[in-house]
Amino acid sequence: MENNMQTIHRVVQDEIAALNQVFKEIENDSDSYEKVFNLLFNCKNYVIFMGVGKTGHIGSKLAATFASLGIPSFFIDATESMHGDLGMIKNDDIVILISNSGETKETLAPVQYIKKLGAKTIAMTGNKNSTLAQECDANILVHVEKEADQYNLAPTNSSTAALVVGDALACALSEAKGFTKRNFASFHPGGALGRQLLAKDNVGGQNV
Repeated sequence: MENNMQTIHRVVQDEIAALNQVFKEIENDSDSYEKVFNLLFNCKNYVIFMGVGKTGHIGSKLAATFASLGIPSFFIDATESMHGDLGMIKNDDIVILISNSGETKETLAPVQYIKKLGAKTIAMTGNKNSTLAQECDANILVHVEKEADQYNLAPTNSSTAALVVGDALACALSEAKGFTKRNFASFHPGGALGRQLLAKDNVGGQNV
């Protein structure tokens, strides 16, 4: 039986291994990623993340990251979407639905209604043949062999992989759109980082 430190080391190694697996799959499925990137780059309104449970927490963080890097974004809980929050979605939006299995009923339920609103849909899933992947306009595979916990049940490797892929898309989009330190400062006026960037901007000595 593992001791505490052995378990901690194993879980970290498992998550690193899962990310290496996802890295290889991105190389093998670059066409899907290019399609998703182009859809997001040409989005005329909001990029909306949607999920439930742990994927909801990942979606919420990714929406915050996209917004901070100059890509207007917010999160909608998939369950709440079916009880009025679909009203937040417009026809120029893109909705990214996150589900490791691609069969989560709460995440599948709003897809047809999102399409009726005229928004584009992107699936981020660990199963390329899942219902979610098939029903969305585009999909990217974020597949891991197993989770990191001892029972292979708790979203760990899969949620980390979704977070990293989302971060990668956000950074790539931000760079492609010419996002600058000056832009970043305007979105982060509070806190030590915001004060530092704004101070540099005000003295005119730095190109931010």
